[in-house]
Amino acid sequence: MRRRLVPAAALLPLSLLLTACGGNSAANTDIDGTGSVTLDVGDQKGGSEAVLRAAGELKNLDYKIRWSTFTSGPPLLEAVNAQAVDIGGVGNTPPVFAAGAGSKISVVAAWHGTSKGDAILVPGDSKLTGPKQLKGRSVAVAQGSSAHYQLIASLRAAGLSLSDVKVKYLQPADALAAFTSGKVDAWAVWDPYTSQILRAKQGRVLTTGEGVTNGLTFQVAAPSALKDTKKGAAIKDYLTRLRRATAWVHDHQQEWAEVWAKDTGLPYDVALDSVKRTNSTRVAVAVDKPLIASEQQIADAFTELKLIPKKVAFADFVDTRFNAGLSPSTTPAKD
Repeated sequence: MRRRLVPAAALLPLSLLLTACGGNSAANTDIDGTGSVTLDVGDQKGGSEAVLRAAGELKNLDYKIRWSTFTSGPPLLEAVNAQAVDIGGVGNTPPVFAAGAGSKISVVAAWHGTSKGDAILVPGDSKLTGPKQLKGRSVAVAQGSSAHYQLIASLRAAGLSLSDVKVKYLQPADALAAFTSGKVDAWAVWDPYTSQILRAKQGRVLTTGEGVTNGLTFQVAAPSALKDTKKGAAIKDYLTRLRRATAWVHDHQQEWAEVWAKDTGLPYDVALDSVKRTNSTRVAVAVDKPLIASEQQIADAFTELKLIPKKVAFADFVDTRFNAGLSPSTTPAKD
């Protein structure tokens, strides 16, 4: 259940950005288009379906899209692995864990945005002024999330390791309770949670993922769907529409924030903050060698910490057939 945020209230239990972990899938929700081919698409609340619909990109489909809503990236990728979903959107970390589990997935499309919404937050009255001062402090984070890697990378940039802090693995709703009650010194989290905390004046940013994380989000497909000629053609068209819709957000920030707020239950001002900070900055990029190397770095970090059981060759989990005409993955995010 989504509900509006008010100061001192619990955070909305949303996994809106495609970087969260844990949770279960919901039932199939809606069908768009006509035709003999059905593309099963995994989504999250306020995600691909909402932005495609807002941008007018679900018109004139000559195939069907059957939407399934998931709470977050990992269960969505479990569905891709099980061939229950043909394609779906996730953040930069769930594919690494899925690859580590030997799942049958292929990253087929990517977007590069800022990492300003990936933040380590501290209470407003905290004496901490930089990540180096986190040594010996307690930090809440969702295990396996983009924030998890951002915490690792930020600590490394400050000359620290994960073992130098007291990590508390908590999902956002529990993390908020711990954060606002003073049971943890900091909270590593992502937008729109970052925007919610800042808008409610419940904390401030200690550091962000800018310069330490790759700011990537992905569409991940089932190899079986890619081998099907008709579904492969539908996936190509779907990705083209999604790229146009994502570009539309940049020039229609207020309009998208209104739609997003209505779809998720976020307050409009929080939605707009998150759109400006994160969502509107994304640019479609190629699944190329620098992208693979960046994701390999994430995989290696989690393997080193024994959070992934074996070495992952991320290059084995990408498909570059839809790269034509796209900018390199290192293309700067939009202003």
